[in-house]
Amino acid sequence: MQQLELQIDELLRASRRLREENMLLKAQQSTWISERAKLVEKTETARTRIEKMVSRLKELDNDL
Repeated sequence: MQQLELQIDELLRASRRLREENMLLKAQQSTWISERAKLVEKTETARTRIEKMVSRLKELDNDL
């Protein structure tokens, strides 16, 4: 009986630890998703600016 109680206590500790780890991983995932969205937005902004600069350079080249 005592052995069974020890095993149950061990399972409860493992369950608690896994629950905490899961919560931490979900928080990290949320952070990574947010960071990725910001990077995608910055990339799109940079792409748009570069495309505008290339268009201006082509216009300048055509004017010459």
